[in-house]
Amino acid sequence: MAGRFEELAERIYTDGIVGERGAFDTEWVDRLGADIEALFQEALARPGGAIGRGPNRYYVEIHPERIRGFVDLVSHPWVTGVCEAVLGAKYQIVEIGFDVPLPGAVNQPWHRDFPAPEETRRDRRLTSLAFNITTVDVTPEMGPFEIAPGTQWDDSPEFEHGMFPPRSHWPRYEELGQRRLTRRGDISARSALTIHRGTANRSDTPRPTLVLGVDAPGAGNDERHDLAVTREFHERLPPGVREHLPCRVVDRLEPIEQRHTIEGLVMGAP
Repeated sequence: MAGRFEELAERIYTDGIVGERGAFDTEWVDRLGADIEALFQEALARPGGAIGRGPNRYYVEIHPERIRGFVDLVSHPWVTGVCEAVLGAKYQIVEIGFDVPLPGAVNQPWHRDFPAPEETRRDRRLTSLAFNITTVDVTPEMGPFEIAPGTQWDDSPEFEHGMFPPRSHWPRYEELGQRRLTRRGDISARSALTIHRGTANRSDTPRPTLVLGVDAPGAGNDERHDLAVTREFHERLPPGVREHLPCRVVDRLEPIEQRHTIEGLVMGAP
């Protein structure tokens, strides 16, 4: 089994993304979808509850216990195996949230989710992963996620804020780009540094996607997020989950102040 995850780690270092078909059963995913829909409506009703990631496109960070399948997700053998192989045995869960491209969402500009850290630029070492799970069967009309494999190593002073390559670079990404027609039950793991974009949703159906962010120790992405759990939930967590979840333990959950804004996505592709 270890050999399999070493191969997956090598593919993440080569392509920037790997996936597993049918990792979860559809009943589990449908429960996840119901949770996300309820949380999305709750976030939209609260000032600052959802962050715009382009026209008709939102991101919402959530508390782990608001998702019924959180423990199932973070203890899944594929998830833990990929985390350990890429980030080491002391990996840390730093983010859970979801993206919702609604009907009418437009193409995003090609981007990465944050500037490449020095460990990646200097040493070609990846220090974070983003896991994605769709809650719907994605069709070409629904604005699939598109990624340009191998571009996690791209580095240029022309990148605006270290994240947005100039339009002169876009033809290369469009040539490399792969649209991911994922289905309920599939999961992927990628470097958030791999250049990607959400594409235009021309359907009449939203395309919600769960996002799980994981760091190597000291990577620092926890500064962009604010994970908190109640004491009761924390006590019920299996030790194998608790040790990977550095977070605030509180008596009562408060609405999350969304921190991970990406200003360059607000208007969509120019």
